[in-house]
Amino acid sequence: MHINTNKIIFYFLDKWRGNIASISFKGDRVVITGSQSQTVMMADIHRAPIINQKWLGSELLLTVLSGRKKFRIRGDDETKQKQLASNIKNAWQEYNNKQFSAQSNVIQEIISTIKILENPDRFPSACLINNSLNKAQELDGWLLSKLNASALDQSNFKNVEAIREFIAAPSRIRKSAIKSFTENEIEKWSHFFDKFETNPLTFEQRLSVVTDEDATLVLAGAGSGKTSVITAKAGYLIKSKIRKPEEVLLLAFARGAAVEMSERILEKCGEPVQASTFHALAYSIIGQVEGGKPALAAHATDDKAFLVLIRDILISVASLNPDVSKAVIGWFSSDRLEDKSEWDFQKKHDFYVYIEKVELRTLQGETVKSFEELLIANWLYENGVEYEYEPDYEYSTKDPTKRNYCPDFCLTESGVYLEHFGVRKKRTNGGDDILVTAPWIDRDTYLEGMEWKRGIHSTHDTTLIETYSFEREEGRLLEALATKIEPYVSLQPRSLESLFDRIMDMNEISGFVQLLANFLRNFKSGGYSIEECKTKSEKAKLGRRAKAFLTIFGPIFEAYEQSLKGRIDFEDMILRAAKYVETNKFRSLYGHILVDEFQDISRSRAKLVKALLSQRDDARLFAVGDDWQSIYRFAGSDIHLMRNFGAEFGGVFDGETGIHSTIDLGRTFRSVDKIAFAARRFILKNPNQLTKTVVALGTTKAPAIKIVSTFKHDVERKLAETLTDIQIEFNTTGKKSSVLLLGRYRFNCPSDLYEICQNHPNLEINFKTIHSSKGLEADHVILLQVFRGRIGFPSEIVDDPLLTMVSPEAEPFEHAEERRVMYVAMTRARKSVTIMASASRRSAFVSELADDVEYGVTADKEAQAKTHTCGDCQGHLLPIPKLDGGTFYRCEHNELCGNYLPACSACSVGFPERVKGQPYAICACSQSFLSCPKCSDGWLIERKGRFGRFLSCVKFPRCAGRAKVPVK
Repeated sequence: MHINTNKIIFYFLDKWRGNIASISFKGDRVVITGSQSQTVMMADIHRAPIINQKWLGSELLLTVLSGRKKFRIRGDDETKQKQLASNIKNAWQEYNNKQFSAQSNVIQEIISTIKILENPDRFPSACLINNSLNKAQELDGWLLSKLNASALDQSNFKNVEAIREFIAAPSRIRKSAIKSFTENEIEKWSHFFDKFETNPLTFEQRLSVVTDEDATLVLAGAGSGKTSVITAKAGYLIKSKIRKPEEVLLLAFARGAAVEMSERILEKCGEPVQASTFHALAYSIIGQVEGGKPALAAHATDDKAFLVLIRDILISVASLNPDVSKAVIGWFSSDRLEDKSEWDFQKKHDFYVYIEKVELRTLQGETVKSFEELLIANWLYENGVEYEYEPDYEYSTKDPTKRNYCPDFCLTESGVYLEHFGVRKKRTNGGDDILVTAPWIDRDTYLEGMEWKRGIHSTHDTTLIETYSFEREEGRLLEALATKIEPYVSLQPRSLESLFDRIMDMNEISGFVQLLANFLRNFKSGGYSIEECKTKSEKAKLGRRAKAFLTIFGPIFEAYEQSLKGRIDFEDMILRAAKYVETNKFRSLYGHILVDEFQDISRSRAKLVKALLSQRDDARLFAVGDDWQSIYRFAGSDIHLMRNFGAEFGGVFDGETGIHSTIDLGRTFRSVDKIAFAARRFILKNPNQLTKTVVALGTTKAPAIKIVSTFKHDVERKLAETLTDIQIEFNTTGKKSSVLLLGRYRFNCPSDLYEICQNHPNLEINFKTIHSSKGLEADHVILLQVFRGRIGFPSEIVDDPLLTMVSPEAEPFEHAEERRVMYVAMTRARKSVTIMASASRRSAFVSELADDVEYGVTADKEAQAKTHTCGDCQGHLLPIPKLDGGTFYRCEHNELCGNYLPACSACSVGFPERVKGQPYAICACSQSFLSCPKCSDGWLIERKGRFGRFLSCVKFPRCAGRAKVPVK
């Protein structure tokens, strides 16, 4: 059928407007001529043609999809126009209905999904919905978006509208469906939740069970009932027919936990569910693929044996490889330490804290006071130069204003003395070099001391060799030392073998072996290479320390792999199993994988879990854990897998990745409120920890956390007093109380533990390290030997920056893992926590708990004592009880600073503090003293001399401050 426009109208009115000259319908297409000639297929038509009345006659309007372009043709035969429009419409509708019918299966699947979302009988997981959404979006792109109400039969167009409505807001629709489902499902299964455990499950526990996202993370704080949740989840999956028993896999880290949960599920549901450790699962997968299980390395199940093996390998490799032996000696000589000096600190106190943390112990065995002194001492030892560190000078140097002179070193073979002066050179504006000291050292006083020492040697005609910090800054300290001592001694370098033997004799090797072992496990688990580690060390600016460590680790790792001799360790086991799953050599039946203690998962274990999940489109992960209790970094656990749970394990929906659900159980059934809230506040000081709600079931008005300050002479007595106080509870209730003695290390266990138990028969007393106590609980917890230091608490050797090389991300917060260890210790207790804290080496954790009133911690009088500042180094002055009942005050940096003062002479216990703007120091007992004019923390007391009474500083003769006795 064909229609032409009026030629006169076209040329004079329509042509320049873009209208058409003629239109022809040829069954499956429309041909248009005129200023815009083209052929329009049925698929290109946007809507049915319409007839409009115009002042010069009727007009046929055809709209096509391309840019919603409109074609108009005028004519005076309206009947013919209507007939043409009807023919095009009928052909167009027939075409669209055929296209729509051809997609009936896809459309029906999409419509079914939409109906399910309207009234869901299953949790609308992303993996169950996303495929239909993808099909809907694809169908919309080439068909549905081109259709309108006039293009289809009414019934078909209703489906188009439903699908397009779904496409417009899929996330909102799914979210609404999730809400509807969970509300109905919790109600539907209320009887199951009420009776599954002795006590009904909480709302949060019920919500965790019915939530069934692609990846679901349940944040289960200490004592929140995580075992109930994970076993109830398995039971729910089976009883609701969501999964068959063989489709559910429960993974735990300890065999005992796996067996316990498997038995509980069988008891509650009457169906067996596979509960396995990661290693048992991996071993099974390897056995199925290879037709047999490879032999397991002897040390695989024994951490102590693993450490012994690494130690033996280190010794063996060092004995055969001179480069490794030299690197190990270099490590213990200086490379193990950060390259820091006095100039890297603004305060003397900060420098002392660093020195105490790193423990500058020489190869000869003494502890020195600076990194540069360590370099000198170890160079002397390595070159066979006999020396004595800080000996008494051979002549008396008695001076009321100075301590007796002790040079830094005496070379015993020649009697030559060596002083290392902490001075650097600085160029003045005039071009001259002057000597300067570290920021916290008074330059004039220090230079005066240098001259005094030189004068002493000049007076007594003793030989003095001098070295300087500027020589190290210029990279020539040891070369300069060698040149300066050459005239006086003959070097006799010790062999590498003897130096290595010396290191072994010092018992310093165990910490290094532990570091090697931790690094090796993470190295294998993460699939790292030495080159990757080097790259990461450069990015993290770990410097020469990392380079030295990798020089040793590379050969150790190679030797370790050779030592396996075809056997496999746990890292090999997990990685080999993961590879078999990834390559489909093993086919998984598991639709649901439930993981307990998820915070302890490693990179290799995560790889295995991901591989199993990838084999089924509908597979889901249910993880229960508490990142606040992630304390097994040394065993390869990676806290970032839990912190980045969605990105690591989440599903995909509407183009968005990382789809997951997180549920916070919140409630704790273990600790009373004052312990639970304090522990929460403590752990969240680290902003990188996931925030969780804590609702304590038990409440108390009595103090629940107590700090007991201890000194070397009263540790046993105060522990006995604490246990006696707890035993009083038995006298009231007649029921034994359980007491868990916790230590950061095994050596914290009291040597007389048996006697302690015998002396308190009404208490059930056990000792555990904090790590081995995880999962346990007791009425009362006593945390033993909490002190500052490398092997104190927080431990200074746990969060070694070198582990950054085998970790995806660093933990920048100081003592991040140790803070979690402390949280675990606190949350083992139901009723009370007692911290036995060193008064002389106060832990940073103890200071935090004692100084912040929000923790609600109570303390004995020593812990409550007001902190006073050391006038010499700005550290803390600690009250030290004397055997006669009095008190004196000593700087916390006793070995480095040495400042001490007596107590107030009036009350024998107080400390006179200076009054701002006044020349007085006043004690809490109201006694006042004149402040010392020379030092910043002393006060003047009356003394008698040859010329009568006078006032001098309580620190005399260390301080020469004095004054005349005022006339009354």
